[in-house]
Amino acid sequence: MDPISQGAIAAAAAQTRARREQMIAFTWFGALAGMAPDLDVLIQSPTDPLLFLEFHRHFTHAIVFIPVGALIVAGALFKILRHPLNFRQAYLACLLGYATHALLDACTSYGTQLFWPFSNMRVSWNNVSVVDPLFTLPLLALVVTAALRKAPKFAVMGLIWAVTYLSFGAVQLHRATAAAEALAESRGHTPHRLTMKPSFANLLIWKSIYEFEDAYYVDGIRTGFTPSVCVGQHVEKLHLPTHLPDLQADSQQARDIERFRWFSDDYLAYHQGGIVDMRYSMVPNEVDPMWGVKVDSNKADHEHVVWWSERNMSDEKRSAFGAMLAGRSCSELPP
Repeated sequence: MDPISQGAIAAAAAQTRARREQMIAFTWFGALAGMAPDLDVLIQSPTDPLLFLEFHRHFTHAIVFIPVGALIVAGALFKILRHPLNFRQAYLACLLGYATHALLDACTSYGTQLFWPFSNMRVSWNNVSVVDPLFTLPLLALVVTAALRKAPKFAVMGLIWAVTYLSFGAVQLHRATAAAEALAESRGHTPHRLTMKPSFANLLIWKSIYEFEDAYYVDGIRTGFTPSVCVGQHVEKLHLPTHLPDLQADSQQARDIERFRWFSDDYLAYHQGGIVDMRYSMVPNEVDPMWGVKVDSNKADHEHVVWWSERNMSDEKRSAFGAMLAGRSCSELPP
């Protein structure tokens, strides 16, 4: 999730073990340790554009790395920050904060390698957006209150709010999945697989993407009191022999496509001259991806693909998304 959410929930976890005179120090140690795993974004290469995809939410987010990561952060902060803690107390605050990060990230849809080095599976529980003010702002307010009043009970309330909101997200995910399955059935489709993810900053509109025969079908599901569907689009699956017949199987670009396939959980399509990750779009029911790669057949065998991303929300898309939130572009599920 976003750094503010990560810092807030990490600070809350640390605050629950702080005495009054330690509250401010535990807040800072916990919050900074909770944000530290995302320093893996610094692992990049000017020649390999996909390296950051492999290492973001990688070893720094693994469960087995938590004690090590907390130790590194505690060692650094112990010397940098002015505080009344001994090293054992500093490490405890960092351990509690660091431990929250990967679990919260796993609640999003991006994918987190919790079980590295035993598995490179990207865990995605899909029950909250990567940015959600309704999750973050009440939690942040309770963390600040706990620090100012030096009262751990407010931190406990913050953690209760976080767990409650994430649990509500799991309920909404279940409702959205059931609605998406009903939609597919109404079309006479038996999906090979179906994935749901929350749209940006809310738990009301969900992106449904399912694979049937040689295509991906993308729709929006609105989980109000009665679920409704915002009918979307479909696109042909990536088929390398058809879409990129000149691609050499032993080239670096071919290997890059397989790396991108792993990252995207094989939700790949060929769209507007490039290979795209179908899981993400600014408007949930549109085939308008946020990132992808382009292949250049004129490149040498050792050269990489080109990475691109587009995350701007145009006025037209903002209007379409607003219509979905309000329910104006959605209708009841087919009988």
